[in-house]
Amino acid sequence: MMLSAIPSHSAFEIVPCYLCGGTDSRPLLIGEDDLTGKPGRFQFVTCDRCGLAYQNPRLTLDQIKHYYNDEYIAHRKKTNWGWLTPFYLRAMRKHDLAKMSLIDRYVKLNKDANVLDIGCGAATFLQELVARDGVHATGVDFKDLSHLPGFGQIDFRCGLLAEQKLGERSFDLITMWHFLEHDYDPVGTLARCRDLLSTEGRLVIEVPRLDSLSFRLYHERWPGLQAPQHTLLFSKASLLEMVRSQGLEVVDYLPYGAFPPYFYLFTGLAFKILKGRGLNLDRAILPYFIGQLLCTPLLLLQRRLNLAMQTVVCRRA
Repeated sequence: MMLSAIPSHSAFEIVPCYLCGGTDSRPLLIGEDDLTGKPGRFQFVTCDRCGLAYQNPRLTLDQIKHYYNDEYIAHRKKTNWGWLTPFYLRAMRKHDLAKMSLIDRYVKLNKDANVLDIGCGAATFLQELVARDGVHATGVDFKDLSHLPGFGQIDFRCGLLAEQKLGERSFDLITMWHFLEHDYDPVGTLARCRDLLSTEGRLVIEVPRLDSLSFRLYHERWPGLQAPQHTLLFSKASLLEMVRSQGLEVVDYLPYGAFPPYFYLFTGLAFKILKGRGLNLDRAILPYFIGQLLCTPLLLLQRRLNLAMQTVVCRRA
């Protein structure tokens, strides 16, 4: 499939509800690839039985691979942004440090700890954990980015989680930072994570929150749609129901995450203006940082305002 062309009908497949298996649904909205401007319109529906929102029909697994190229935001190689480079690098590291601060509330890591990050991308989070705590780090990702710096200290597995041979009950921490909404088999992934967790292990999942302020503001231009890569959209209720359905006990639920909600506020406004033409990140980076500075008072209240994200911390039931 050429990304300059609208995906053909044969590129899609009909899927039942990921949560309850139901086949009856009602239209929710039509999403586009607002970030890069690639052509295509992608339908999201709401399950009539359980209320889960998901993309249906979805691109087949072979076809969705084309949307995870080097332009995809988690896989971008560019680090040189001119005089803004220090601000960019600081923001990227601050994101990883925010993840570490969050997990420190629930698990204490040391050189004997085993950590698995699913959807690890460039694996900078795992690299930070190795540097700080000396953990044994394993990363799984659909795309092979192991040529990037820092992978020498990480056991990287390219492919789907279901394809990996990993020891059951062997991980003290499993993280999914904005992965589960991409998954083609989220229930299967959660069940596998349950089996991989050690007795005192914790699973940390962060996803966009459908019942959030940013969705109400931007609706079909909400960055949390990220069509067509996002296969399902979680409200608080559907996220908690799905993890509990797979034998996981909820230790804590947070109406925020490590990911900066300002990114959704900024890009959602940009998507509204651009109407599917794609966001030029080179041009957007300066307005992004200026806007972030101006919005600082609002962002200090993010934990009360339910702006965009949600996080659930689980253990084996």
